[in-house]
Amino acid sequence: MSSTNETTVRNKNEQPLLNYHHGFGNHFESEAYKGALPIGRNNPRIVPHGLYAEQLSGTAFTAPRSENRRTWLYRMRPSASGTSRAFRPCGSNGTNGSEISDNGSASSLLPATFGRADWLNDMRLDPNPMRWGATPLHSSKGSNDDDDGDDIGINFVEGIHTLLGSGDPMCKSGIGIYVYACNTDMSSSGEKEEDANEAKRDMHMYNSDGDFLIVPQQMGLWIQTELGLMTVMPGEICVIPRGVVFTVNLIHNDTEEEEKEEEEEEEESHPVDRNNNFARGYILEIFRGHFQLPELGPIGSNGLANARDFLHPTAYYESFSNVKTNTTTDRDDRRRLPCTIVNKFGQKLFERTSPHTPYDVVAWHGNYLPYKYDLRRFCAINSVTYDHPDPSIYTVLTARGGDEEGTALADFVIFPPRVMATDENTFRPPWFHRNVMTEFMGLIHGEYDAKKGKKIGEDATDASSGGFVPGGASLHPIMTPHGPDAESYFANVENPCDGPVKFEGGLAFMFESSAMCRVSRYALECEHREVDYASCWDGLVGTFPRPHA
Repeated sequence: MSSTNETTVRNKNEQPLLNYHHGFGNHFESEAYKGALPIGRNNPRIVPHGLYAEQLSGTAFTAPRSENRRTWLYRMRPSASGTSRAFRPCGSNGTNGSEISDNGSASSLLPATFGRADWLNDMRLDPNPMRWGATPLHSSKGSNDDDDGDDIGINFVEGIHTLLGSGDPMCKSGIGIYVYACNTDMSSSGEKEEDANEAKRDMHMYNSDGDFLIVPQQMGLWIQTELGLMTVMPGEICVIPRGVVFTVNLIHNDTEEEEKEEEEEEEESHPVDRNNNFARGYILEIFRGHFQLPELGPIGSNGLANARDFLHPTAYYESFSNVKTNTTTDRDDRRRLPCTIVNKFGQKLFERTSPHTPYDVVAWHGNYLPYKYDLRRFCAINSVTYDHPDPSIYTVLTARGGDEEGTALADFVIFPPRVMATDENTFRPPWFHRNVMTEFMGLIHGEYDAKKGKKIGEDATDASSGGFVPGGASLHPIMTPHGPDAESYFANVENPCDGPVKFEGGLAFMFESSAMCRVSRYALECEHREVDYASCWDGLVGTFPRPHA
């Protein structure tokens, strides 16, 4: 149950250096104030230091002990405090967003449905292969909106769009796959506002429907949860379990801020390209169960994602008060103002005003926790004789619940830098395939060895020139044929493969699910969809019979 120090960068607002617990599925304990953890019992009549004991259950009480997930929280106020200010639906004013003004709740761009898709009316079955360019920021306001998103502050929750999904969170079945693009924080920067009445309120969220697996592609995320703080950079992932309150802010390094200031000064005379001045990434949500490490079978006791490399936050709390003073300007002073709590509930969004911060957990112990993982630590297993192995060999996390034994509800698979050392007659990229699983792929950086990327200088959001690009995505539904494009196929057929090669040109990933998924209206109609994607296979003409060399 010990924790080890893992130093991370401070962000511009002088956040504290972070420590993490190492392990996967372990029971940990953590306290941010000495003596705050009760000894020998979970819910004493008198909790140390006047705190309240509260249990957060991620499984049923009667779940098998090996699968039971729960954490005891010791907090300044129970979560029930302040809930007399009831949740109300977002988007209830008949617009794309919600404006709630009772006692100063934040107005926002939040729609009525999470990811801006109504699963009853906006989702369509479509068996065709699909591909999208990099998600642009302006698309976060709506697929038909041509305004420049850089002129509007869009936070993480506001910037999420549904691409596809299956099942029903109310029945705890199925998955959701989303993209996000945002350029502002969910909570305040801590800088003093000239007019506190005009300040946008802090927004915090929890998900009643399932667990989020977040994959940043562009710009790092500073994530605060009830259990502590995490930084998640591109090349890392994090999981936020069902019910855990969290806030996502953006990590701007000093160089980026300085460059942005210089751009703003020169913008009138020299237009600038701001395509990279926002955060972008992908989200996989599972409506049933929790992510687990895959079984290793004959691989043995080591390999793939090692348990010790998963990092869990340590306890961190913010002070609060019912009285706002004008004598302090630190970050905690903002927590004395009401904030907005957003709840994803049955794919709908609800919000209410809370009179106090949700981040008042002083100590905790348990095994139901958010965590992060650095994909560079994945220990890839590969063939060293012949043939390209099944992609399941690169599974980082899996979620049980498929329709058959050994079939996952969802897998998170990566294609990392790795050595390919098969013989000279092995086709090294992935082969042509039809699959009983839905395959959704994304690209974090570089190129994927079975699909060509765009040429240098081409706009990654422009779908007209094709290409699998960082920040983009592809979808191959159940039993839809797919594989390397014609250019990649013939180039690799001509490759003599006469020696080991280290592929380090990119980092791609796959969300794979046994569920047949519907595609959102946004995914079908957005401008960065590559509508002629399937033409990449048109060049695969018949070559039979060909004489042997």
